[in-house]
Amino acid sequence: MQGDDAELTVAVRAAQDGDETAFRTVYRSVHPRLLGYVRSLVGDADAEDVASEAWLQIARDLARFSGDADRFRGWAARIARNRALDHIRMRGRRPAVGGDESELAARPADADTAGEALESLGTGRTLALIAQLPQDQAEAVVLRVVVGLDAKSAAGVLGKRPGAVRTAAHRGLRRLAELVTAGPGQQSADQIPGQRQSSPGANGSAGVTQLRPRTQKDM
Repeated sequence: MQGDDAELTVAVRAAQDGDETAFRTVYRSVHPRLLGYVRSLVGDADAEDVASEAWLQIARDLARFSGDADRFRGWAARIARNRALDHIRMRGRRPAVGGDESELAARPADADTAGEALESLGTGRTLALIAQLPQDQAEAVVLRVVVGLDAKSAAGVLGKRPGAVRTAAHRGLRRLAELVTAGPGQQSADQIPGQRQSSPGANGSAGVTQLRPRTQKDM
């Protein structure tokens, strides 16, 4: 377990015992990534409200949680996703991945082609390209690379098999590499017809949060 994960695990357990300072530590550690994930589903305008609803449920149900830091991130992401989907159903809108550039402070330090392609992009263009992915690929990429979940935890959030999440994340990252190669305003030869396009203004207002460097193993 990495140092940050060990600290988060300790903080979660202390928060379960009623330590308010520990709960604030948990919140500060998890909230930026969680808010970015919510923004990728509902957009910037409603993300704070939906994330607040998610944290209310997290606080209410925390005593029943069991697991380490990675399990907690997955559990929190699942709660946030459910709140986001409830919000989408109420509003009658489709999920849309976009991003607030100010929160994308780092990019994956991966050795593969997709990772290198992401590292070569400015933040605004990275988010615009993620918005062009099919929803399953975009969400898998955000959960694996942005939220920092392993395939099993991401699969639990999405209600899919880990292998399906690995495949979606791998295809999404590979697709991003192809879009980078195609260049701005162009499509590569195998552009998928009917891909989701970001709505006007979405790329500057919705959010993908700070990335934690990780490898692409199991993707």
